[in-house]
Amino acid sequence: MTSPHDQIVNGLFKLLVKHGQGDYIGESISQLDHSLQAADLATIANAADTTVAAALLHDCGQIIPPVVINRQLKIHPEKDSEDQNVEYMLLPSGQSVGRHGHDTIGAAYLSSPGFPLITCQLVHDHVIAKRYLTAVEKGYYDALSEASKASLKFQGGPFTPDEIISFEKDPLFSEKVAMRRFDDAAKMVGKKVPGLEAYRTVLIRVLSVDLEKEGGGDAEGGKQGEMH
Repeated sequence: MTSPHDQIVNGLFKLLVKHGQGDYIGESISQLDHSLQAADLATIANAADTTVAAALLHDCGQIIPPVVINRQLKIHPEKDSEDQNVEYMLLPSGQSVGRHGHDTIGAAYLSSPGFPLITCQLVHDHVIAKRYLTAVEKGYYDALSEASKASLKFQGGPFTPDEIISFEKDPLFSEKVAMRRFDDAAKMVGKKVPGLEAYRTVLIRVLSVDLEKEGGGDAEGGKQGEMH
């Protein structure tokens, strides 16, 4: 019998495989490739399991089906359609550079099946860390991909001096900055990295921190079975 932990991991892998094969918001690789590269970089850096999990799943908010956002996360519970409830960051050309609030959506999605708070916080603040680094690190903005530069305009732009001071007091400041660097570097075309199954054990260890108090289920649809 499949354990609750495995059910959740299976659901996450299904989500990434099914919805992560397309172009990664204006980048030259897929969402799945980006996720795997970020997780590989975190692993190479000997990051904690909670950070490796966050690196793998940090952009899940970009690909969660809208119907799941509404029904499971209750962000727009009154809506059911596949496209009327998700706002995209659109350039004047009409090109999308991602979903508005994908960081918040992703953190809420991972919190639901029982991921620990630290993993959810790293997912939630990977955009905030970009805003911080843009403000404090010379050359950081210039090194960003064009898509990441474009999305920054929608995400609030560089931090103000007060925001910088506040963020530097965050107990997870170092982890959040490291997480952002994994994200930024995980955009290499054709790079060979381990696949999803390499992270099953890591995700199960991370889930074991908080899962027992909830019960588990399929991460793509809340309970076992796929959302339509």
